[in-house]
Amino acid sequence: MSATPALILLLPAVSMGIGPLLLLRFAASARPWRIFMPLSAFAFAASLSAAWFGARMPTGLPWLAWTPLGGLLAALVQLLGTVIGAFSARYLEGEDGQTRYAAALAAMLAAVHLLLLANHWLVLIAAWSLIGVALQHLLCFYGDRPFARLATHKKRLADRLADVLLLAAALLAWHETGNGALGDLASRIAAHGASPALQCSAVCLALAVVLRTALLPVHGWLIQVMEAPTPVSALLHAGVVNLGGFVLIRFATLLDHAPAARWLLVITGLTTAALAGLVMLTRISIKVRLAWSTVAQMGFMVLECGLGLYTFAALHLLGHSLYKAHHFLSASGAVRQTRRQMMRDAAPVHPASLLLAPIAAAGVLHLLHRAGAADWPWWWTVSLALAWAPLLWLPRTREPGATLRPILAGSIMIAGLGGVASLAHLLPLGLHDAPETAPGILALSGLTALYGCLALLQWRPQALATWRGWSYAGFYIDEHYTRLTLRLWPTPWTGAAPQAARGHSAGNANTSAANVY
Repeated sequence: MSATPALILLLPAVSMGIGPLLLLRFAASARPWRIFMPLSAFAFAASLSAAWFGARMPTGLPWLAWTPLGGLLAALVQLLGTVIGAFSARYLEGEDGQTRYAAALAAMLAAVHLLLLANHWLVLIAAWSLIGVALQHLLCFYGDRPFARLATHKKRLADRLADVLLLAAALLAWHETGNGALGDLASRIAAHGASPALQCSAVCLALAVVLRTALLPVHGWLIQVMEAPTPVSALLHAGVVNLGGFVLIRFATLLDHAPAARWLLVITGLTTAALAGLVMLTRISIKVRLAWSTVAQMGFMVLECGLGLYTFAALHLLGHSLYKAHHFLSASGAVRQTRRQMMRDAAPVHPASLLLAPIAAAGVLHLLHRAGAADWPWWWTVSLALAWAPLLWLPRTREPGATLRPILAGSIMIAGLGGVASLAHLLPLGLHDAPETAPGILALSGLTALYGCLALLQWRPQALATWRGWSYAGFYIDEHYTRLTLRLWPTPWTGAAPQAARGHSAGNANTSAANVY
């Protein structure tokens, strides 16, 4: 069999994989970005070619498989890597350690590409582990910063636990199927269902994704890595932490036959989304608020996978990647915009609109459903109505036309969002949703409680003074996890910095440690 298809699919990974070797060998006499940028641009072009040819030819390798979603994400990640590389060249100008930074960035992009194409347990585990190793070098670029070192240590512990769980999931599945091919696993489950061993494998997989995706209670490292350079934050939030959602979608057939794993994802994702969303409302630092937003969004993505709404999870993954990459790379502009908004007092929201907005939003989505444009369960329609209800909040004012215009504009935006979501379901991503009503009702209950807190915060903010203190502190969840981490795996994170890191400048920090807590 010809090796051309496999070569086309592997070109991006090979291009970025040789990057660290070239950078560490030749960058002493040349600026590292003169080597990284051509390799990254070539990898992006190769990923586009792979996306074009991948659906038309077999790979020729049993451990490699092209999927529509994997190919799309591979092109997106390589594009983000190219943009972030160009941003890093300007952002880190004059800094020591740029060669080491560029080498770690290239290694990470190569490992991400392999993970997106993995069709074997061993390839998946190895690629995800390599991503963690490369990311640790980027997170500790400023190795003299205690919180950066603490965050890296906490992530290292979470990654090692996730590796153990992934190995356990692989061994259980391998014992049942006789090999480690993911395609054979899906075929066996479709034909014979999931045995108890495979259901245990699904639970181990779900726990590993929880650890890798920075869900509660292991989310703290994602907040503290604001001590890393801004482009690292952009890559982490836009392309790396999202990989847990892709892995869950890749194992959709296994999850569909493992109710315990799905309930675990629903409960963990819902709790993370609700608590992190509340914490985000109380933070002052723009970048820390973005970090908490990522934690909440990862909770929603895992929740969608647990509910069997894999198409929504894939769309969420794509949208979140673009949104967070833009916001982190334009963080300075976001700070200026927020300051301008704070100079203008926001008009108070009319209490009646807090109650009527979800009903009106649900009515708009119901009309889309009647028109055949929205084909998803009723409980998800109500959940979307709660999420989009703030678009219909009305200011408490008596100006003429101040009521009709917001209602009309909000209704059009909700109808547009619903229409876009419906059209996106027609994309040939090869996904098949399998929604479950019981966990869906639980998710709806949790989202209703979250909306109630938001409405109460708008109506009677003084009534939540005690809650705001707890929320600002992240409900002290990370403090307990940090103590547990340092008890299980002690490390001198507050001592003197390593010699190699002492020369780094502190001027390009994302934020000070005071802004982290």
